[in-house]
Amino acid sequence: MNVYSLGVFPASGISEVAQLRLVNGPSRCAGRVEVLHNQLWGTVCDDSWDITHAGVVCRQLGCGTALSAPGRARFGQGSDRIWLDDIHCTGTEAALSNCRTRAWGDNNCNHGEDAGVVCSDSGISEVAQLRLVNGPSLCAGRVEVLHNRQWGTVCDDSWDITDAGVVCRQLDCGTALSAPGGARSGPGSDRIWLDDVHCTGTEAALSDCRARPWGENNCNHREDVGVVCSDSDIPELTSLRLVNGPSRCAGRVEVLHNQLWGTVCDDGWDITDAGVVCRQLGCGTVLSAPGGARFGRGSDRIWLDDVHCTGTEAALSSCRTRPWGENNCHHGEDAGVVCSGSSISEVAPLRLVNGPSRCTGRVEVLHNLKWGTVCDGSWDLSEAEVVCRQLGCGTALSAPHGAYFGQGSDHVWLDEVQCTGAEAALTECRAKPWGEHGCNPGEDAGVVCSDQGQLRLRLTSGPSPCSGRVEVLINNTWGAVCDAGWGLLEAGVVCKQLGCGTALSAPGLAQFGHGAGDVWLEGMSCSGQESLISECQLSRLGPRLCGRGSEASVVCAGQAGPGLLCSVLLGLGALVVLICGVLLCWRMCRDRAAGNPPGHMPLEELGAPRTPAQPQGAANSKPPEEPDSDMTWLVREDAVL
Repeated sequence: MNVYSLGVFPASGISEVAQLRLVNGPSRCAGRVEVLHNQLWGTVCDDSWDITHAGVVCRQLGCGTALSAPGRARFGQGSDRIWLDDIHCTGTEAALSNCRTRAWGDNNCNHGEDAGVVCSDSGISEVAQLRLVNGPSLCAGRVEVLHNRQWGTVCDDSWDITDAGVVCRQLDCGTALSAPGGARSGPGSDRIWLDDVHCTGTEAALSDCRARPWGENNCNHREDVGVVCSDSDIPELTSLRLVNGPSRCAGRVEVLHNQLWGTVCDDGWDITDAGVVCRQLGCGTVLSAPGGARFGRGSDRIWLDDVHCTGTEAALSSCRTRPWGENNCHHGEDAGVVCSGSSISEVAPLRLVNGPSRCTGRVEVLHNLKWGTVCDGSWDLSEAEVVCRQLGCGTALSAPHGAYFGQGSDHVWLDEVQCTGAEAALTECRAKPWGEHGCNPGEDAGVVCSDQGQLRLRLTSGPSPCSGRVEVLINNTWGAVCDAGWGLLEAGVVCKQLGCGTALSAPGLAQFGHGAGDVWLEGMSCSGQESLISECQLSRLGPRLCGRGSEASVVCAGQAGPGLLCSVLLGLGALVVLICGVLLCWRMCRDRAAGNPPGHMPLEELGAPRTPAQPQGAANSKPPEEPDSDMTWLVREDAVL
């Protein structure tokens, strides 16, 4: 190592001759700056250290001009004294000793702030010290830097588009399009040289940015960073992002077009399309492709619709799709993606299948890229509650057992799941190891959540489409609604949903007969303002809630038709006959109790005049006529009625 005289520091009152060296770098002209004082080598603090000061060092050491002035112990931390701090050079000095500085040893630094220098004669120009490998061109690929004559990678901790921009500028590759992490361009095999890189965006070289010392990191090669620059001939590659999710690798898909971010419609959106997004963003493999604005609704344009990818595309823009901005969607259909690099790999792969909505059905989880079921051993409302919370489906209404939503055909992944009910994801609950179970076919667990979307309704067994027994479609089977708590408000919502006007009545007790399926909904409570029955409050949803004879019904005013009117009139006539029969029976019972012959009624009660008294002599002159008994009965019965 060449050692040079530092000279005298006149402005600081330092009169001794010191020595200067660059250590821990790839050559004698690049490394950590150290000076000798009192026979002890020490470092220089990077407070206010810049390219001007580095230029003085390079000139003094005969190493040409300064290429960069890295701080933050880029060439490793020193272990002894920190001799100099707050150095100020004008750039014209012949030696560092001509610059202003604090007194020897006077500083407010630590060795994480040791200053470094890279000079032009170091044999490693800052452009040659950097390369992009394993990509489609020289301007796209995995970032690698040269240190100690060995190429190594950069960790993606805090890596962003600003850092990538410095790389593109340094390599003369234009501007940065994207800064993929997660070893998007494949993992490296040698050292990981840099971590926690922080660039302001104005640096001429990556080595000018703040970072940990060489080789100090907490990463693995699955976190190697990449860069795609504008001169890489990969158009539209980075005009893509995932927003409103728990990480950069999960969220609502947004693409950039005409300098404006917009969403992607979920028409035709599937796991293949989502896989292209994950690959493009360097987020690993795809776990799910949720639609229905699972990660919230966007507020700007909907740029893409009817996206069709084969799965081999390098970018979403390479897939077939409608022209930009042409769609028949709304933001309630915004597409989302969850990738394996989202750090929520076990949170998102969960679904409910074979039910009437995404919030009801057989529980399935994704493991090793295969969907499988959950055994119903120990399965109850606590576990179902976690599933509903994880899927954003409200609260759990029931946890049906016995493959109520049909049997799965693949693996049984989980058994003996035990949740407290407070977990954020089903995989946070205790369970047997993946795939280990003691279940038989037909023991698949199911879940019914409160958020049901739009339940399909119908009215059956009535005289018109707008009256009859209320039934909902569950598991591709129609089932009745329990009449507990059923009233005109609930019936009114049914009529409104079916376009049948207002509710005339809400009969229970299976007024329109018994259904063939189970009774599913119980404890329905509506305010009357709802448009859909699924918007009402529901205490329970599940099979076999009420016994037969408890089915709810509805009679709506709209589209009633003559059939319904005839039914109503017949019903009223039957009611009149019933009332008359009850009155007649009551009269007959009263007569028997009074000792009167059946049907006897005094004429006075009928309002007839009393028979005048006969004279004594005429008592036997003419016997009284006995009225016809049949006629008497008829008269008396008519009078009663």
